[in-house]
Amino acid sequence: MLGVLRSAGSHRQEACMISRRRLLGAALLVPIEGLAETCGVITPRQTEGPFYTPNSPLRATLVEGSEKTRFVLAGRVLSPQCKPVPNALVDLWHCDEEGTYDNHGFRYRGHQFTDSEGRYRFETIVPALYPGRTRHFHVKFQPRGGRLLTTQLYWPNEPANQRDSIYRRELEMRLAKGEGAFDFVV
Repeated sequence: MLGVLRSAGSHRQEACMISRRRLLGAALLVPIEGLAETCGVITPRQTEGPFYTPNSPLRATLVEGSEKTRFVLAGRVLSPQCKPVPNALVDLWHCDEEGTYDNHGFRYRGHQFTDSEGRYRFETIVPALYPGRTRHFHVKFQPRGGRLLTTQLYWPNEPANQRDSIYRRELEMRLAKGEGAFDFVV
């Protein structure tokens, strides 16, 4: 038995005894999933916008013909329990350096499937701002056999974030020298 001592009045001590069995039984009341590692909330949905074009090419490099500085977007697709989601579709599109979307071709558009560790990686450019919107990427992702989720990713500390009614802080990328990272949770 485990003993816990406490003072009661003058110099008298009472022992409160708790059996190991009772203590372990109480611990079983805590749900197992409450003890499991979690990756936070499911990635929030956002509007697709008017510029989505289906059937983008399978590719990781979206910069053909651009002289602009390269930007790498990389991350993982994870389950709520932080397990990698392999073979998930990740479809990325964004405007060009002038704020214009290519609605007739596939410039700055492409998709790929995550590897066995749930990783994806795109090489592209930093898109421009355009009236009413802050700097952002559009992304659709879907685990094999799962639900399609559409969202957008944002740059932290971008002054235009505060004026964009669609912007959500929890969708900001982590940035470091020409690279952005974001892990999607499905």
